[in-house]
Amino acid sequence: MIETISPAELNLRDLDKTYVLDVRAPGEYAAGHIPGAINVPLDSLGELVPDLREASARRELVVVCAAGSRSATACERLAAADVRATGLTGGTQAWQAAGLPVDTAPHEGRAVWAMDRQVRFTAGMLVLTGLAVGLRAPRARLISAGVASGLVYSGLSNTCGMAAVLGKLPFNRPSSATLDSTRRALRD
Repeated sequence: MIETISPAELNLRDLDKTYVLDVRAPGEYAAGHIPGAINVPLDSLGELVPDLREASARRELVVVCAAGSRSATACERLAAADVRATGLTGGTQAWQAAGLPVDTAPHEGRAVWAMDRQVRFTAGMLVLTGLAVGLRAPRARLISAGVASGLVYSGLSNTCGMAAVLGKLPFNRPSSATLDSTRRALRD
């Protein structure tokens, strides 16, 4: 069972005793994150476990993402590595809905959409493509059926294979400089 706290509870915490770990992609983090949060992209979590284990001995770890799904996955992975972490209920969306502030950060290159927006756009484009091409080649409608099946599975399992694939695109991946700054921040 993953322990969680509310945005109001996190807001009351002493950040000198807490590391807030934002597990979203660097572009999402740059677009708006909880003040003082450290970007630890979910795909890089395994690489940073030794640093996170050391950090958890000094401060409590609170893991956050956009809505809570990725932070729950991160907490499960950390627990499997014997690193204690708490999730933020509702993620940065709940944080902002509570009227709490967010910071932005410079990001290399162009602005990157939030992962849920990337998934909606990609799924919509694939469905439209399948339907349009399906007018000439009926088998192309299977693309639309496949995407629809994936969305149903995603809803039932609370996972998203498309987000996992999109997360591997270059603009969603952290640079080595990002991981180095993350390691430095975890040593403070």
